[in-house]
Amino acid sequence: MPFLYFARHGQTIWNAENKICGSTDIDLTELGHKQAIELGKKIKSDNLKIDEILCSPLRRAADTAKHIHEQTGIPLTVEPSLTEQSFGKYESTPRDNPDFFAARERFIDSYDGGETMLHLAQRIYNLLDRLKATDKTFLLVAHGGIARVVHSYFYDMTNEEYGMFKLGNCEILKYEFTD
Repeated sequence: MPFLYFARHGQTIWNAENKICGSTDIDLTELGHKQAIELGKKIKSDNLKIDEILCSPLRRAADTAKHIHEQTGIPLTVEPSLTEQSFGKYESTPRDNPDFFAARERFIDSYDGGETMLHLAQRIYNLLDRLKATDKTFLLVAHGGIARVVHSYFYDMTNEEYGMFKLGNCEILKYEFTD
């Protein structure tokens, strides 16, 4: 069975300021660009067998994926379904806002104009089911919220584990599709 790799984008200014990015299109910082280049170099030096990179269309993930592509030569495709969840009224607010944490525990909450966790999970699970049906190994380059859903596709998680799951900037995880 093929593998799936997942990498979160490099640092943004809102990451550095501990703000919620969501679907707001934020650029990478200088450090974020360096992190992405280093991740590309690591993928190449580790000789990871990846057939294709799929990335979110948001600049922070797309630029990260472009740096990886430049370092590795792996073909790159923008995948709209990897766009980060819209957190509605919470975007640009502090990440440690207790109201935001409470809202995240309600999987059908749309954050006053955002996207529910259930809709997000449907979107990502549908993508993963399509990828599983191929014989390719993909690297997904996307966002923290997407990472959480991808992880839940491969592992059982409690609501608390799901809510607390975090992936660092340019951190990469490997998953194996099974029957």
